[in-house]
Amino acid sequence: MAVALSSSDPNSYSESDRCEVTFLEWDVAINFENHTISGFAHLTIKRKCDNLDTLVLDIRDISVENVFLTESGTQCQFETSNPANVSFGSKLTIKLGMVPEQSFKISIRYTTSSEASALQWLSPEQTAGKRQPYLFSQCQAIHARSLFPCQDSPAVKFPYKAKVKSPRDITVLMSAEREGTEPCPEDPSHVFYKFSMKVPIPSYLVAIVAGDLESRNIGPRSKVWSEKELVDAAAYEFAETEQMLQTAEQLGGPYVWGIYDLLVLPPSFPYGGMENPCLTFVTPTLLAGDRSLADVIAHEISHSWTGNLVTNRTFEHFWLNEGHTKFLERKIVARFKSGRDYFELLSRQGLQILQQTVSFIENSPPGNLMWPSLWSRFVSHGKKHYQNEIKSQSFIIFAKLNEGHTMFLERKIVERMHGSSLKRIHASEGWTALQETVKSLQDAKEDPYTRLVPDLRGVDPDDAFSSVPYEKGFALLYYLEQLLGGPEIFEPFLRAYIERFKYQSISTQDWKDYLFEYFSSQEDQQKLQAVEWETWFQGLGMPPCQPDYDGALLLEEPSRVLSQRWITQPEGDLAVFSKDDMNNWPSLLVRQFLQFLLDEENSLPLVKVIQMEQVYSFNAVKNSEVRFRWLRLCIKAKWVDCIHLALGFVTEQGRMKFVRPIYRDLYAWEEARLETITNFTRVRSEMHSTTAQLVAKDLHLEE
Repeated sequence: MAVALSSSDPNSYSESDRCEVTFLEWDVAINFENHTISGFAHLTIKRKCDNLDTLVLDIRDISVENVFLTESGTQCQFETSNPANVSFGSKLTIKLGMVPEQSFKISIRYTTSSEASALQWLSPEQTAGKRQPYLFSQCQAIHARSLFPCQDSPAVKFPYKAKVKSPRDITVLMSAEREGTEPCPEDPSHVFYKFSMKVPIPSYLVAIVAGDLESRNIGPRSKVWSEKELVDAAAYEFAETEQMLQTAEQLGGPYVWGIYDLLVLPPSFPYGGMENPCLTFVTPTLLAGDRSLADVIAHEISHSWTGNLVTNRTFEHFWLNEGHTKFLERKIVARFKSGRDYFELLSRQGLQILQQTVSFIENSPPGNLMWPSLWSRFVSHGKKHYQNEIKSQSFIIFAKLNEGHTMFLERKIVERMHGSSLKRIHASEGWTALQETVKSLQDAKEDPYTRLVPDLRGVDPDDAFSSVPYEKGFALLYYLEQLLGGPEIFEPFLRAYIERFKYQSISTQDWKDYLFEYFSSQEDQQKLQAVEWETWFQGLGMPPCQPDYDGALLLEEPSRVLSQRWITQPEGDLAVFSKDDMNNWPSLLVRQFLQFLLDEENSLPLVKVIQMEQVYSFNAVKNSEVRFRWLRLCIKAKWVDCIHLALGFVTEQGRMKFVRPIYRDLYAWEEARLETITNFTRVRSEMHSTTAQLVAKDLHLEE
């Protein structure tokens, strides 16, 4: 039976209940030739028990040279062990002797491994500019232990200062505020970069990047950083960051981190984004050219409150980070997009989407609808609701919907009519992603990872990573919002929750206790007592109930209608389709259209998929979310010509959200299996270590 590494955290040997790190001074040098970082980690330690004669830290493939008490210089004996025999770290035990002080400082001289799991090293040839080497870190979930000796548990938070020696031609950034550079007297070809993080953070949020980087200002507190070849495109893509920050502050309270910079990483970065404070890391797959994928920034901004400010105590409670962040993200998108670009998009289109949807519903008898329940909801209250909404605001629609001519709509109508619906369409899309994740985990005999609060004893949290904490966590919060009275009631709780637990790390029980404390009325208590808490937290598979996504159904209807046309249209009569079918559609509806086709039990006939490419030219689309779904549709239809396109897509970028499902799809297709494995073997050394490890399991090359 798997055991926890310590009583305080199943994935950390460090005994944070006996003592904890309260400050880090990191004084290191980057060696691009040896692919190592070496130097000192000076840790300030606070005792939490009377008899502290040893200090236990987490390390992974780190070579410790010596350890001493900083103030006195007294050398400390140390040993490395791995009593639980896990693959994701070792136990560094430092013998302190008698340390009378309540707080003391210890210094560790060490060198990382060239294979450190937190670090990826790129040669100049692997970068966009091909001028300088590149280094970036990814410490979440428990990879900080390969970067510096630490209590690698999210329960421990500390501020830090850093001094990093690097070649002069390389720009170094960290998850901290920049404090300039200093010359290196003994080596003029190098400089020291200095950083300061004043807000306590867990070890997984310590981040570093070094490369040929430039920046552009995108707001009063924001820059975007990247290689020269991408920086202007990134500045355009993320130009609305400040507006998103202001929207987030309306929901979560003041932004406490000072600056909010963005860094566009090389394509091998395994995630959509990483919420490193002061410097969010993002994938270049977001650079669609039309800001259509910038919603990921709303997610990473949200982490400034939920995750970075209020943190899960262990990674068994990861949903507290990601569920709340997904919930906050979708509220930001609903407020921000409905007020700005979503309205402008609809205005530019003459409300084409709304027009097509309402016209379809008004002119179609119930028997012709794919969703009869949608018809009944629209007839019983939807149409009247929208008409009353318009009248209550004293607006007039100058339109003849059934004739296809929309002339005018005021901005506030669009905000009122589409803000919540936009949030629901994102939520509905997330529910679909959750269904697919649950099925994938069940097929892989990994049902325990479908729990909202999984048991991670003896488990590397990376192995349990999926959309479950994001979407199952979001579903719980959205369900509670609807149960307790809607956004007007629940949003104040969200802000109060952040205020109550800011700068702390908490468990699911802490969250639940505060929920019951906040909603203290007898009526609310009765509602909360009726919730199936055990099933939500420990139940396998999908949540016990699905929140109401009715608003999304209406907004999605154009994509649903078009997908049904393709499904039902005779194969010999496909000339009825044209590129005007989705003229001026936002990318969200395009990817919903493809998702509806993917969700069908039977694959779309190959002749239809080939015709779809001829009509819509999906192979030329730049938007990565659309490309991802399109390629999966091609694989499902077993279009041989798409194999090289799919392998090209998973090779040119390393975002696990895209890479793992496509590799799994190709492996399941016998005709493509050998070529798929060959491709992975060829490029594995260029992939991020986490991505490579998980894909190897997906391809049944490793256990």
